[in-house]
Amino acid sequence: MIFLKLGGSLITHKSKPNSARLDVISRIAAEIKDARTNDPQLSVLIGHGSGSFGHPPAHRHHTHRGAHSEDDWRGFVEVWLAANLLNRIVVDAFVKADLDAISLPPSSSTISENGQIMKMHVEPIRAALDAGLLPIIQGDAGFDTIQGSTILSTETIFKFIIPQLEPSLILLAGREAGVYGDYPNSEEVLASISAKEFRKLNIRAAKDVDVTGGMASKVSDALAMCKALPGLRVRIFSGEQAGSIVRALQGEALGTLIQEDR
Repeated sequence: MIFLKLGGSLITHKSKPNSARLDVISRIAAEIKDARTNDPQLSVLIGHGSGSFGHPPAHRHHTHRGAHSEDDWRGFVEVWLAANLLNRIVVDAFVKADLDAISLPPSSSTISENGQIMKMHVEPIRAALDAGLLPIIQGDAGFDTIQGSTILSTETIFKFIIPQLEPSLILLAGREAGVYGDYPNSEEVLASISAKEFRKLNIRAAKDVDVTGGMASKVSDALAMCKALPGLRVRIFSGEQAGSIVRALQGEALGTLIQEDR
């Protein structure tokens, strides 16, 4: 069981609203198809970010901070529409690549409290995996019992469902080669990071609009994932190069390994 997250920076032009990198999405779909053909037992859950689709309206309407007025809820719908528009583009590309992909939007199965997921129905994901399908979830708008609305990042969703689905590996594919240890020079990619090491690092924030926090938040989320399931491996790597996705799915050590303290 592998969870693969396709970052918004990888599948969209993050500085250009509602702009998908269609060639990259199609290439990734073909690589996932190759990996599953090479290993018919490979079970994968796909998650993807919202990039230039969901983040701009979420930032504009402060959807991650809550919704209370009519205008807030109109903004919530705008975020939902944008996130699901990108999701449909991804799903269509995967189906075109002869993958049995099915979308399972988190907004319809998740309830949060003060931004923290409290309940999520995992059974449809498990049923899809058991049937040999390729379930796809995405960063999404979500309902919150306290603040009305929230933003459900893919990492947050992964973190919540890890104890139930017990993946052996989580792959976080973006545009950067991994986590840099020499920011702002950004020439040295760290082979691994533990919780103790993370506290000593200067990891930059997101350059483009990103309501989920950028690289520092991703590393923190990855460490939380490791804590949720002892022995879990998480890798942050670049999906830009042709063949990188299939290589990662086949177990090659790309990018930066996030792990518990040794």
